Formats: sequence, C-alpha cells, structure tokens
Amino acid sequence: MKKFTAEGALLLATIIWGATFVIIKSALSDISPMLFVSIRFSLAAFLLLPFVIKLLKKIDKKTLYGGIIVGVFYFLGFASQTTGLKFTSATKSGFITGTFVLFTPIFQLIIEKRKPAKGSLIGIFLVLLGLIFLSSKGNTFLNVFYEIGKNFNIGDFFTLLCAVFFALYIVYLDIESKKLDLMSLVFLQIGITGILGFIFTFAFLLIGLENIKFTLSSNLLFSILYTSILATIVTTILQTRFQKETTPTKAGIIFSFEPIFSAFVAFIALNEKISDFRILGCAFIFIGLLVTEFIKNKDNGIVSLKK
Repeated sequence: MKKFTAEGALLLATIIWGATFVIIKSALSDISPMLFVSIRFSLAAFLLLPFVIKLLKKIDKKTLYGGIIVGVFYFLGFASQTTGLKFTSATKSGFITGTFVLFTPIFQLIIEKRKPAKGSLIGIFLVLLGLIFLSSKGNTFLNVFYEIGKNFNIGDFFTLLCAVFFALYIVYLDIESKKLDLMSLVFLQIGITGILGFIFTFAFLLIGLENIKFTLSSNLLFSILYTSILATIVTTILQTRFQKETTPTKAGIIFSFEPIFSAFVAFIALNEKISDFRILGCAFIFIGLLVTEFIKNKDNGIVSLKK
C-alpha cells in the first residue's frame, strides 16, 4: 500500500502539471519567460515561508548543500522549459519534455550506480513510442516522425535541455530526499529557483537575450496563481515526499503521463482534436506503466552496481 500510495501521489502531481503547458503558453503573451519563472517561484516561496521559518533557523550545511544541488537543477529545468514554450507549441513541448523518461535511467546508472530493471526498460520503450504517437498530428505512421522532426527550432532545443535537467533533478532528488527534512528541501528548491529566476532575468536583459515584458491581465494572474500554488507548492511537496518510495526510472515513467493530461486540457480548453494516433499513444504510455508493475526484479525493480 505504501508503494501504491506513493505512485498515486506522483500521478496526482502529474495531473496538475498536465495543464501547465497550455496555461503557461497562454501567459507568455503577457510576460517574458524568465520573469514568469521568477514571479511563479518567488510567490510560492513567500507563501511557504510562514510554515518553514522555524525550520530554516535550524538548517545545517548538509541540508543547505543538498537543497542547492536539487534547486539548481529544478531551476534549470523550469527555466529552459518556459523559455522553450515561447518558441514552440504546447504539444511539441509536451513531447520533448517527456523524453526525460529516456535520460533518467542513464543518469540513475551513472550517478547512483543502479541499473534499471528489465520491466522498466521495456516500459520506457513503450512510453517513448506512446509519446511519438501522442504528439503527432498526422494519420499515418510516417507522418508521426515527419511531424516530430520537422522545423526543429530554438524552442525545441531549450525544451530538450529541460528534459536533461529534469532527469538530473529526479535522480538527485532521489538521493537528497532520503537524507534531508521534507519541508526544508521543498522550500530550498523553490526559493533557489525564484532567486535564480530574477538573477537570470536581469542578466538576459543586460546581454540582450530577453526584453522584460509584463502586462497584468486576468489570464496572467490565473496562470501565476495556478502554477505557484498547485503546480509548484503542491507538486513539489508531493514529489519530494513520495518519489523516494520508488526508483527514479519508475517515477519518470509515471511523470510521462503529463502529455496525456496536457492533450486532454488542450482538447477541453482549445478544442484541439484528439486523433486516433493520439489515443494509441495514450494506450502505449499506459501499457508502459503496467509493464513496470508486472515485470520487475526480485529487488523491486532495482539492480545495484555498487560493491
């Protein structure tokens, strides 16, 4: 039950994240990407502060160091994803972000010296296949790859970087969350992301990479509140608390459901058609998760290479 509770909590976080592609894409018409990241995470840290201020007074170097490591990758993931969304579509962003499911077991092997179980590797293959179909606007097998590969732009490149950073974040969170206090680690990664957001906002402004844009609208206000409270505070607490109950690779497969929920939100909010290929993609992702549940090693899906 403990395992299924953890996986259910991670799936809940994934559902909340699913709406953010459409919400943030819409908000970027009123605000520059890095400024959005700054405000989103600074507001989240401010709202959390009354609940953790006593803990912060007792924080030690070990917790601070672990929080900085996790927080930097957390920031890099969200910053590159939000910047990428400015130049690419929500659908392509969802697909490319989902490729972190491929990078996660690679970093798990390199950093933690743990080899993913056979079931996890099969699950990853099925999830990647599902992501390709889910992100396609075509109706034939060849069109799937044509749609994904054509017009690869700077936004897609930033989103690919985001997938790498999120994979590293998942692995390092697995390491640090087992050693450190929950709420201290949650606050540190959110607070560091907010601070780095403001630093990079002004750095980008000085070197001409980004102009600061801010037009307060009801759409932007909703986007900030949704992403700050639900898609940052709630999801970070859920992920930090429950990811350590499973493996990074398994967590990555659960998080790969995000594009499914993103496509559903796009269907509801933007009246975006869900083709037969997208339904097939959802099925592959779901089967990929089931495979990781039923095909596993005796040690619960982990093969350790440590001696």
